[in-house]
Amino acid sequence: MEWIKLSIAPVKDLIGFLHTKSKTNDVIKRQLFIELRDNLNVFSNGFLNESPYDIILDLLSNAAIQQAIKENFHFNKLKKGIIEDRHIKDDRNKKYKGWTAEKLMDKIDEKITELKNIKKLNNGSVANVKNNIPLMMSNLYFRMKLVADFIRSQ
Repeated sequence: MEWIKLSIAPVKDLIGFLHTKSKTNDVIKRQLFIELRDNLNVFSNGFLNESPYDIILDLLSNAAIQQAIKENFHFNKLKKGIIEDRHIKDDRNKKYKGWTAEKLMDKIDEKITELKNIKKLNNGSVANVKNNIPLMMSNLYFRMKLVADFIRSQ
């Protein structure tokens, strides 16, 4: 998980921000902020403790996203507008310029589901799969970081 090394310090700030943001009266938004915060914490602590991807995957959740979809929640309530250059802190996220919070949350949900399914398809482990798990995990992490940066922006 070398890819996470340079972005750990800013993530701690984002986690604190999401904790504060989760004190909203909107139950669905609260659950989404908490889930995003917890997932970023999983990545951060997983890197710190050199945890295997299998364990990190077990701890990642998209339940709040799934519940919000069932309740017809409009994810743009998390943050209106589109992602602009000023929101992008990591060059690898430039491809998401012009996306909305809704589109990015959909991709986060899709990637968590895909990774968990790959694990299930391979006897409960991603250790010896043909998929590029480090790349998939890093893409997921940086999408989560981007959506948190976007939500925090003025």
